[in-house]
Amino acid sequence: MKRKSPVWLAHTLSFALLRKLGLQCRFQSSKRPTAPLGSRILSDPNKVFEHNMWDHIQWTPEQEELARQKTEENSSVRVSLEEQVKYKKDATTYWDEFYKAHQNKFFKDRRWLLLEFPELFPDKTLSWNEGVKEPTSNSILSSHVSLQTQYSASPEQAKLDGFNKTNAKQNISETVQKVNALERTKRTNNDKDLEHKKQERNRTDGWKNPGYFPGIDFTFRIFEVGCGAGNSVYPILNEIRNPSAFLYCCDFSARAVELVKGEINCETDESHPSYNASQCYAFVHDLCNEADATYPFPDGSIDVILLVFVLSSIHPERMQMVINRLSKLLKPGGMILFRDYGRYDMTQLRLKKGRCLFGNFYVRGDGTCVYFFTKEEIANMFTSAGLKEVQNLMDRRLQVNRKKRIAMHRIWVQCKYQKPSVKCLNQD
Repeated sequence: MKRKSPVWLAHTLSFALLRKLGLQCRFQSSKRPTAPLGSRILSDPNKVFEHNMWDHIQWTPEQEELARQKTEENSSVRVSLEEQVKYKKDATTYWDEFYKAHQNKFFKDRRWLLLEFPELFPDKTLSWNEGVKEPTSNSILSSHVSLQTQYSASPEQAKLDGFNKTNAKQNISETVQKVNALERTKRTNNDKDLEHKKQERNRTDGWKNPGYFPGIDFTFRIFEVGCGAGNSVYPILNEIRNPSAFLYCCDFSARAVELVKGEINCETDESHPSYNASQCYAFVHDLCNEADATYPFPDGSIDVILLVFVLSSIHPERMQMVINRLSKLLKPGGMILFRDYGRYDMTQLRLKKGRCLFGNFYVRGDGTCVYFFTKEEIANMFTSAGLKEVQNLMDRRLQVNRKKRIAMHRIWVQCKYQKPSVKCLNQD
């Protein structure tokens, strides 16, 4: 009898466990959202083009060496010192031009945040049936009409005409109740919208009071640093069910903040809600200019800071200062959720000669800059800021273009660092 491989056994056991827990595997074919992340393992290289992404890709020593050589090659010719000064000085201008050219169409919405960073929604249970639409009142009515027609057309059911009529009346009564319930829900939502507008007026008046800041009435506060065109903002706002949660977001590109607020006319995805000023506050802020810039909230008031693909765009000389400042914004027990480019990511290996500023810091063709991290670099910066490591991992994936038959190695660093609680500080 042929023995099963350890990989096959591991997949079988993990699949059985996920089914028992009621979760869905990423390698299952379904319209429903895939969960949990990280469960699609490539065990047969011949099946590489069966999916768009494979998780936990292990590199061979030969692959690591080839990546190192490629990086050395594209870093051998560096940008002149005069040009380096220009890119550092005019960083805001280049990002403004980026958003002017691409509007909100360059990046996809980061719905993966809901699974990778559940800390954003401590009081929320994620719905694994997001792709299944609820029936509308019209569909309910039409289904009952269709059912009644089938009963009338059946000779066998005609013998039970009296029973069918009674049953149909009950169905119609239930339908009316459901429609009325839907109407009540709509009215409730409208009332909530009016309440939000009222709260916003109160907050506007609150600016006149000393000590007031937007979000002061909320007990759970999220701050996204480098919000761009809102690819994290809108997924978060869509999922916030806790009325006590408030979202701040900032970017040093004024055009990006205008896009988030909807102040620039552009075609937007219909799934994006409009900017909700009653539960979100977007503002322009330059992380690297702390001397002349202030936050619209006090230090020690933030529960979660989201730092996703932002630190890599900052000059390495300023990174530690940025992390130190952000750590002061956290409440004791608050957390920074981090994700960014890892060393030897496909993006780094594709860069051409003459784009390297220094080390692993490069400038793209549009003038925006990017750095590629190691786990150790991130750990040093965050722990030096007095934060405790909760997670620090290198996320290696294989991204597949099935149409062009191309497989690309993606590497991201994902981390979670927490500010020690008051109890821990007292013990130290």
